[in-house]
Amino acid sequence: MTATDFIVARDDLETCKTIATEPPAGEALPQDALLVKVDRFAFTANNITYAVLGDEMKYWQLFPAPNGFGNIPVWGFGEVIASKHPNVAVGERLFGYFPMATHLVIEATDVSKRGLRDGAAHRQGVAPVYNAYARVSDNPAYAGRQGDYQALLRPLFMLSFLVDDFLAENDDFGARTVLLSSASSKTAFGLAHLLHTRGRKVVGLTSAGNTGFLTTLGCCDEVVTYDRVTSLPSDVPTAFVDMAGNSALRAELHRHFGDQMKCSVRVGLTHRATDADEGQLPGAKPRWFFAPDQIRKRAKEWGPGGIEQRFGAAWSGFAPLLERCLTVVESRGPEAVRRIYLDTLKGRIPPEQGHMLSLLG
Repeated sequence: MTATDFIVARDDLETCKTIATEPPAGEALPQDALLVKVDRFAFTANNITYAVLGDEMKYWQLFPAPNGFGNIPVWGFGEVIASKHPNVAVGERLFGYFPMATHLVIEATDVSKRGLRDGAAHRQGVAPVYNAYARVSDNPAYAGRQGDYQALLRPLFMLSFLVDDFLAENDDFGARTVLLSSASSKTAFGLAHLLHTRGRKVVGLTSAGNTGFLTTLGCCDEVVTYDRVTSLPSDVPTAFVDMAGNSALRAELHRHFGDQMKCSVRVGLTHRATDADEGQLPGAKPRWFFAPDQIRKRAKEWGPGGIEQRFGAAWSGFAPLLERCLTVVESRGPEAVRRIYLDTLKGRIPPEQGHMLSLLG
């Protein structure tokens, strides 16, 4: 059997190609291993962040690629086409973290009624969520368009949920207004919804071309283009959640708000800009938000199922908004994957689009 992988140069993300690989045939699988056909996956700007932080956050080690290249992890669906595990049947459908590829071998462990984990040695040392697969064959929440929403936004909304929880437990660090950069991004959209739900004033920062879309979402109290950020009142206690990693914008905001910048959190890095000397910026020192730290903290405080219960309630309030604001675009084949990857890398994807891809023809 020949499989296809889509890989990118780790030192130049614009260099990308497909390669042929040879996954083991069913009878050659190790004990308890599964051969999974990856039939569809979501691709968003968040996946570019995975690539940018591939070395630092160990994303590249999850799905090994030839020397100098990496396989970007994606959230999607796969079908078990061969199984050496007695409790996992051929034909089962899995949702989780996959490579941009047509096939993946999973060393199934911790198999339960609801899910399983990949115990492959090279996949350890990352947050456990990245190695977990949900068994979704009979789950309507993961079927059809609802499944696409799960792949496109559920992982991002978990990040939105955790950032909002971090801010809320710290009483927003005394801020009365929360600024969101790249406010039309899917993670920012989810965070704006949560902030708005609990009555916090939200100002969305975006480019001129995205102001219409952001306004129609109704989750921001105010929408401001990047060239007008210094028009915002500088005497209001403010928190800044940076979804794009644009160091020039961050410095401009800190200098504008000065000591009124009560919190400055970096969540994304899609702009791939070099940092300014942040130690010299006025206001709160910029900090990274690392979701697994918040997960570990809340898992200990809330106990078993506590995170899932609270997140499930938040998702139930968010999911109905998706049908009116997100258009799912499906594309298949290596050339289509390459096109959407490069368009996402270069910021050419309209915010109202969500792309579901497959390397299968």
